Amino acid sequence: MSGTSKDLRPEYPSALIRAGVRGKYAQRCRDEGTNIVVIDPDLLKEFPDSAAVNRALRDYLDKRKGSRS
Repeated sequence: MSGTSKDLRPEYPSALIRAGVRGKYAQRCRDEGTNIVVIDPDLLKEFPDSAAVNRALRDYLDKRKGSRS
Protein backbone atom coordinates (compact mmCIF):
# COMPACT_ATOMS: atom_id res chain seq x y z
CA MET A 1 0.00 0.00 0.00
CA SER A 2 1.18 3.47 -0.72
CA GLY A 3 -0.30 4.84 2.51
CA THR A 4 -2.85 7.21 1.01
CA SER A 5 -6.34 7.27 2.47
CA LYS A 6 -7.87 6.07 -0.78
CA ASP A 7 -5.94 2.81 -0.38
CA LEU A 8 -7.25 2.07 3.12
CA ARG A 9 -10.09 -0.32 3.62
CA PRO A 10 -13.26 1.36 4.89
CA GLU A 11 -13.22 -0.67 8.12
CA TYR A 12 -9.95 1.04 9.17
CA PRO A 13 -10.74 4.54 10.43
CA SER A 14 -8.04 7.02 9.47
CA ALA A 15 -7.97 8.44 13.02
CA LEU A 16 -6.95 5.02 14.33
CA ILE A 17 -4.21 4.68 11.73
CA ARG A 18 -2.74 8.06 12.64
CA ALA A 19 -2.83 7.23 16.36
CA GLY A 20 -0.30 4.40 16.04
CA VAL A 21 3.34 4.75 17.01
CA ARG A 22 5.86 3.31 14.59
CA GLY A 23 8.45 1.06 16.23
CA LYS A 24 6.79 1.20 19.65
CA TYR A 25 8.13 -2.21 20.68
CA ALA A 26 11.30 -2.33 18.57
CA GLN A 27 13.72 -1.65 21.41
CA ARG A 28 12.09 -4.25 23.66
CA CYS A 29 12.38 -6.86 20.89
CA ARG A 30 16.05 -6.01 20.42
CA ASP A 31 16.74 -6.19 24.16
CA GLU A 32 14.59 -9.15 25.19
CA GLY A 33 14.06 -11.01 21.94
CA THR A 34 10.75 -12.53 20.97
CA ASN A 35 8.96 -15.78 21.61
CA ILE A 36 8.62 -16.55 17.91
CA VAL A 37 10.22 -19.73 16.60
CA VAL A 38 10.13 -20.59 12.91
CA ILE A 39 9.65 -24.25 12.05
CA ASP A 40 11.17 -25.50 8.80
CA PRO A 41 8.55 -26.43 6.19
CA ASP A 42 9.54 -30.11 6.21
CA LEU A 43 8.71 -30.34 9.94
CA LEU A 44 5.22 -28.88 9.64
CA LYS A 45 3.68 -32.30 8.97
CA GLU A 46 4.94 -33.60 12.32
CA PHE A 47 4.47 -30.35 14.24
CA PRO A 48 1.39 -28.59 12.84
CA ASP A 49 0.81 -26.32 15.85
CA SER A 50 2.39 -25.05 19.06
CA ALA A 51 0.82 -27.84 21.13
CA ALA A 52 2.61 -30.48 19.05
CA VAL A 53 5.92 -28.66 19.38
CA ASN A 54 5.48 -28.26 23.15
CA ARG A 55 4.66 -31.97 23.57
CA ALA A 56 7.73 -32.99 21.59
CA LEU A 57 10.01 -30.66 23.54
CA ARG A 58 8.65 -31.87 26.87
CA ASP A 59 9.13 -35.51 25.81
CA TYR A 60 12.67 -34.72 24.73
CA LEU A 61 13.46 -33.02 28.04
CA ASP A 62 11.92 -35.88 30.05
CA LYS A 63 14.02 -38.44 28.17
CA ARG A 64 17.14 -36.31 28.54
CA LYS A 65 16.60 -35.94 32.29
CA GLY A 66 15.96 -39.68 32.58
CA SER A 67 19.25 -40.55 30.89
CA ARG A 68 21.23 -38.41 33.34
CA SER A 69 20.05 -40.21 36.48
